[in-house]
Amino acid sequence: MRDGDGDAGRSARPKRADARRNEETLLDAAAAIFVTSGVEAPVRDIAARAGVGTGTIYRHFPTRADLIIAVYRHQVEACAEAGPDLLATCASPHAALGRWINLFVDFLVTKHGLAAVLRSGDSGFETLHAYFLDRLVPVCSELLGAAVASGEIRSDLNALELMRGVGNLCIGADSDPRYDARRLAEVLVAGLRQPH
Repeated sequence: MRDGDGDAGRSARPKRADARRNEETLLDAAAAIFVTSGVEAPVRDIAARAGVGTGTIYRHFPTRADLIIAVYRHQVEACAEAGPDLLATCASPHAALGRWINLFVDFLVTKHGLAAVLRSGDSGFETLHAYFLDRLVPVCSELLGAAVASGEIRSDLNALELMRGVGNLCIGADSDPRYDARRLAEVLVAGLRQPH
């Protein structure tokens, strides 16, 4: 896996559709296990959830770092792709923004142990933060812009400010089961509404 290249970790040769589906199944299984058990969860648990042998995981992702980076990128892509879909299907741009912020919160609070791993000095993790911003800030900007253009929300907030605010609301959510970061993010998004 080429995590430092300019193509967001994709190989130069396109994968067959079945190979992409298999890899997505592994990444979805790993993400689900990471939610419940953290990024240090045994590979055998991920393999069992995906319905494959551990060798299959190591063939796709030779190291734990490779797997963590791939899961992170997979989830960033899912969040990025959801923005335009939500704009097209929700009742209003504000509703689309609210639904996307919920997905963003879920993405942030399910990274048990990822921060410590990201600070581990592994060179593969160095580009992840820039990748995260490059993919998600434009999506959030599009959603904010649509909600502003519709007159639903105030216009004095930019995407990075909103994402940082939501990120700050998520701090500690994984260590206190009584803390509901999604509810607080919903209050924040509701507070963006233009007074009538």
